[in-house]
Amino acid sequence: MVPGERSGACSAMLGRGGPLPRDKEHHMPTDPTDPVGRFLAALDPDHREAVGTRPVQEQERLAAAWERELETDDGLDTLDELSPPAAEAEAARRVLAREGGA
Repeated sequence: MVPGERSGACSAMLGRGGPLPRDKEHHMPTDPTDPVGRFLAALDPDHREAVGTRPVQEQERLAAAWERELETDDGLDTLDELSPPAAEAEAARRVLAREGGA
């Protein structure tokens, strides 16, 4: 089986087949219900690696801050209409600059 693909039984249970959705820029599997995975996918490779080594609780805290940033910043809404990945990346940069110490 190719990484990121689900077995037939698993796909049938989930009601879909084929590979998991992937982040277009980095080709990383993304699960739309996993905020940490989405946050990591929005980071540039160096920051993704650095954040990925942090404790799970820290990753979850940063992902929650990232989701709040996306929800509350009106400027990101405009960018999101043009390029959702760019809006997510900008929100991730802001969160790390403000809360992540990176």
